Amino acid sequence: MDQINFWIGVIATVAVAVTGVLAIADRGVDLFGVLVLGVITAIGGGTVRDIILGVPVFWSASQMYLWIALGACVVAFFAESFFTQPQTYRWMLYIDGLGAALFGIQGVDKAWNLDFGLPVAPVILGVVTAIGGGLLRDVLAGRKTLLMSHELYAIPVTLGCGLYILVLNFLPQYTLEGSVICMLTIFGLRVAAIYWELRVPKLFITKTR
Repeated sequence: MDQINFWIGVIATVAVAVTGVLAIADRGVDLFGVLVLGVITAIGGGTVRDIILGVPVFWSASQMYLWIALGACVVAFFAESFFTQPQTYRWMLYIDGLGAALFGIQGVDKAWNLDFGLPVAPVILGVVTAIGGGLLRDVLAGRKTLLMSHELYAIPVTLGCGLYILVLNFLPQYTLEGSVICMLTIFGLRVAAIYWELRVPKLFITKTR
């Protein structure tokens, strides 16, 4: 399972970095800006999580993910026309959804094992791990953030992380099976949102004079 998580993490890091670059491609950002924003998207969530937990950030011990993200950003910068093709971009979104599922569950697991703010904080840090990098990217790029859009992204992660907390609390003997099921739940909801273009309902506010 560790090997599977490792390779999923590598692939997901590439996808998250690439989608992070493509998200700001219309801003005319130069290569340096692309590297900064792409890397922040790929590792920002995990970095914020570790700072909150008060532990060394995950990429300080092994900088592999940092270099993978940098390489993916360079490729995306020079091959933008390939990645922006509808079919290619759609597949990158699916892989990005898989990455969000993996990173979210990893965030929950790390906070739970450190007994940090049980039982609510691990859910929050799971969500931060999954979407924190994208939020930082959008703030720096002056874009509408994921939380302010109607894209069905954070909700599947929150539901999956909450479900995983229930497994850890009430069925700890099935932690491995539970983590897989929760990841598949997040990924499945994200795939459905991409495939059927599902959106979160808007809040309608009636203006009165």
